[in-house]
Amino acid sequence: MTATTTDRAALTGAVGTAHTRVEGRDKVTGAARYAGEIPFTGLAHGWLVLSTVARGRISSVETAPVLAMPGVLTVLHHGNAPRLHLDYVGLLGVPPDPTAAVFQNDRVPHAGWPVALVVAETSEQAREAAEALVVTYEQEPHDIEFHGNRPEAYPVDGHMPGVTEKGDLEAGLAASAHVVDVEYTTPEEHHSMMEPHAATALWDGGRLEVVDSNQGTTWVADELARMFSLDPSAVRVRSEHIGGGFGSKGLRAHQVSAVMATTALRRPVRVVLTRRQMFSLTGYRSPTAQRIRLGADADGRLRALEHRSLSQTSTVWEFVEPSAGVARVMYDAPAHRTANEALRLNVPSPTWMRAPGEAPGAFALEAALDELAERCGVDPIELRLRNEPDRGPVSGMPFSGRNLDACFREGARRFGWADRDPRPGLRREGNLLIGTGTAAASFPAGAGPSTAAVTAEADGTFTVRIAAADIGTGARTALTLVAADALRVAPARIRMRIGDSDFGPAMIAGGSMGTRSWAWAITVAADELRERLAPGAGLPPEGIPPEGITVRSDTTAALGSLAQVERHSFGAQFAEVAVDVTTGEVRVRRLLGVFAAGRIVNPLTARGQLVGGMIWGISMALHEEGIRDRASGSHYGGDLAGYHIASHADVPLVEAYWVDDPDPDDPVGIKGIGEIGIVGVAAAVANAVWHATGVRHRTLPIRPDRVLTAGGPHV
Repeated sequence: MTATTTDRAALTGAVGTAHTRVEGRDKVTGAARYAGEIPFTGLAHGWLVLSTVARGRISSVETAPVLAMPGVLTVLHHGNAPRLHLDYVGLLGVPPDPTAAVFQNDRVPHAGWPVALVVAETSEQAREAAEALVVTYEQEPHDIEFHGNRPEAYPVDGHMPGVTEKGDLEAGLAASAHVVDVEYTTPEEHHSMMEPHAATALWDGGRLEVVDSNQGTTWVADELARMFSLDPSAVRVRSEHIGGGFGSKGLRAHQVSAVMATTALRRPVRVVLTRRQMFSLTGYRSPTAQRIRLGADADGRLRALEHRSLSQTSTVWEFVEPSAGVARVMYDAPAHRTANEALRLNVPSPTWMRAPGEAPGAFALEAALDELAERCGVDPIELRLRNEPDRGPVSGMPFSGRNLDACFREGARRFGWADRDPRPGLRREGNLLIGTGTAAASFPAGAGPSTAAVTAEADGTFTVRIAAADIGTGARTALTLVAADALRVAPARIRMRIGDSDFGPAMIAGGSMGTRSWAWAITVAADELRERLAPGAGLPPEGIPPEGITVRSDTTAALGSLAQVERHSFGAQFAEVAVDVTTGEVRVRRLLGVFAAGRIVNPLTARGQLVGGMIWGISMALHEEGIRDRASGSHYGGDLAGYHIASHADVPLVEAYWVDDPDPDDPVGIKGIGEIGIVGVAAAVANAVWHATGVRHRTLPIRPDRVLTAGGPHV
């Protein structure tokens, strides 16, 4: 027996009610320990040494002086490190990133490439020795020059086709009353979570254990087992508390080097990355150069749409930022072409970063829609609603739900959009020009196969075990509420255990798929357990035995039988900005988002997720910019002093709301909220800056110098 989403809402009440984090007290009191804080007997410390050249070969690693330094235990490098197995395909069909496969040869493909690991008794000794290690190179010319006119660019099939097209694009543009043909650029952007990457590796009774900060313990365990040619059962990865991930906390150099070191020394070894090392070793969002061409009738209905996006990748591993993918969902036209292209350079490998593809892609597409609305003389919201597709523009499949119009109408009401004068550069308060802007947002609503175990304990409580990862999202609490409703008990009777690969395969925390995937598995197991506990179901006379009664689920078959439809969360973003005409400074004064993102499990943490994403959108629009030195190939400011992010002083009134939007095919009605908050914010801010100044900014971030250079009304 299974209950529908509506039935569950009527029978129970935990899901949908605000609930503080179940681990909140442990976190604020310090009882919750993170990967770099957990003590181990005999712990040694590793410190990575990174290349100082952007391309070349290692000539020598002078280990003897370092090995003589106090406390130094070993130095691992390409001359003595174990060989790794790399011929496999990992989770989500992705091959291993060779950046994680450290010390395999003498090649240096980019600045900041790992060339050695120094291991010592203390972290301070390891760092001092690592900084003293002399590595010489045969340096070769490098290329880090990224721009949209590089002829070497090529289309890339990532987790979506590289190119899609239908209709005659040039004919559609030629027949259009209004045409927009513009290029937008976004810079290199970096993950800056509070907790740096850290891992401790040790051998325990012939079994490798890794205590880590990651977004999926079974993911990391599987990669390590394959890379080191170990039986999967011989690897255990634990990651109970994570201080942020945002796409970067998969398998990286620090875990692999820690495993190498513990294998060599047969004692626990911890490797923690510095903030500066993270800029080279843990991935980032590639810069993009995006060309948008739109053709529309006199009333603003699209006849032609082209979205071409170029991103950079490394010479050792191909990764594409799929920014053109957003156009495959948002808007249709008889002539429709999208392309995701890549350019190989001597730079570190990019990776997934919150709202991969959608965040930079929405900036370009939604800013171009705003330009089209201006040319057509149509309100920006009305233009978007006129171009709402009935089916997926590329897939042709129906949408499981598409409540974008409800988001815009509710957002316009709350924001006071009807009172807006559409003419730019008119509203002024002293030295400040005031403007408002809007943009749409979308992000896929997927789910990955997962397993879960739910145990009815003899004391009347229930223990849930699932290899989920709470990267600060409140997933542990949300899953507690889901389990409580599925079992029809109070949340206080649920013990949620997560972050352990021994609990079995489960989806990673990424792609806005974590909570949906894990909740599905928990619901299936809990439903079966509840039936087994029902009166007359055949319990032993003494009731639940001391070891409890456990039911395990696997959602692989259920997900495989789902109907093929377009599943997405949607949103509408609204921004009000003030532009100082004397300094060029842009301040966001109000930010409002309204979302159609499935059933909201915990309004308290959900609002935090949405607001957090929106604040990151402000940071993306106005602050974040990774800049590389052409001569060295390294960052100018690879730390939080040189890489600017939004601070409290930059964050105004930020409001997040949602409309009713349960997914009818999900047992709980969940879609996903982790990424959707950031999507559309940069475009809404840029559109508001145009409304304030009358000048379009097509390059992020919108820095004061760019505002002053671009000009506008009295700027």
